[in-house]
Amino acid sequence: MSANDVNQNPAGKAWRLPGGTPSLSEVHRSIPVPKGLSFWRKMLAFSGPGYLVAVGYMDPGNWATDLAGGSAFGYTLLCVILISNLMAILLQSLCAKLGIVTGRDLAQACRDHYSKPVSIVLWFLCEVAICACDLAEVIGSAIALNLLFKIPLTWGVCITALDVLVVMFLQNKGFRYIEALVLTLILTIGACFLMEIIFSRPDVAQVLGGFVPKFAIVQNPEMLYLAIGILGATVMPHNLYLHSSIVQTRKYEQNAEGKAEAIKFATIDSTTALMFALFINAAILIVSAATFHGSGEKVESIERAHELFPSFLGVAMASTIFALALLASGQNSTLTGTLAGQIVMEGFLNIRLRPWLRRLITRLIAIVPAVICTALYGKNGTAKLLVLSQVILSLQLSFAVIPLVIFTNDRRKMGKFANPLWIKILAWLTAAIIVVLNVKYLLDFFGVTAWLSRFAA
Repeated sequence: MSANDVNQNPAGKAWRLPGGTPSLSEVHRSIPVPKGLSFWRKMLAFSGPGYLVAVGYMDPGNWATDLAGGSAFGYTLLCVILISNLMAILLQSLCAKLGIVTGRDLAQACRDHYSKPVSIVLWFLCEVAICACDLAEVIGSAIALNLLFKIPLTWGVCITALDVLVVMFLQNKGFRYIEALVLTLILTIGACFLMEIIFSRPDVAQVLGGFVPKFAIVQNPEMLYLAIGILGATVMPHNLYLHSSIVQTRKYEQNAEGKAEAIKFATIDSTTALMFALFINAAILIVSAATFHGSGEKVESIERAHELFPSFLGVAMASTIFALALLASGQNSTLTGTLAGQIVMEGFLNIRLRPWLRRLITRLIAIVPAVICTALYGKNGTAKLLVLSQVILSLQLSFAVIPLVIFTNDRRKMGKFANPLWIKILAWLTAAIIVVLNVKYLLDFFGVTAWLSRFAA
């Protein structure tokens, strides 16, 4: 344990193991934050990590649930997207705080707190979650390439794997280049859906009404199932590991004042970025509701939406814009997934390999299952694979959220930056809601709820 850790945590031993090499060491504290900057220039210096995190909240895994929710129930489930986003804002702010205060990402914190067997189990579960997330992302990109250029799905998945070369090239140039590329792709997605909203001409009053929570969501089993799916697809486990690492790319003052300022600006950064994610997820549902709800068409797949947009909207280019947004979404998410894989392997296992080899290994761990599944199931099975990926993510989510809440509540680990009582209550409430709803989602998915109902009857 460093002297800095002892000073922060006078109450006792905070970690089972001392802190090791920082994650993403090649870019650690590589972006300076000069003293004396104005508020806006300082905010600009800290801006970037939040946008890398935000792409996980608008990945292709969310699209199927948003499309289905809009076509089946109109604007009603917009409130679920809003609540999910508020939960995400809270959890990502805790990730930033953990990384800034302790100098550890979430994976390193788990390794330094839990026993080695527990850490290995957590690492394995996280790798499974990254594979599942990447499955959704590369399938989304492959579908987009197929829709835009008629490239076969299996070849499309292989093409998306080239993003590892992009990450290697840009990270050697500087971490700011990766952030710039991600922001460009986010703006592309946003512009595409802004056009789709204009084409679909939604009812503004109904859109605003959709953000108001309704008890009918809980009463209607089909609506509740989709609502749980939206919640389950929103908070991504690997994003929690990613954010706690990449906030450390900023070179802020390593004292209480400097860390407090870094936490403030990192929270502003992630909150602003996640509002973009809220707009895009809401836009998908709004476009689906305005276009398909009430038409008798039940749209549950990305391909079906792409097929119907021109005839329903009366705009020939609507399908192309939709597919372009999907491609940007998929590629954005695979870029950040590559970084998350590197952080998780380094953090849990404390493995130090050459950067190119480390990224290649973590990328192959994620991409190989996607290639195999796509080759086996083809186009007809992609929707089921997207749903399956969200179920696997739901299984792993609790194993990331609960340690995060425990660590940031612990005064021995966080010193004076430990969560105040009201944050503790909100954090545990958020964790409980996520856990309960994801368990319900999994029970429904595997048919356990229906079996228990029949047994009770």
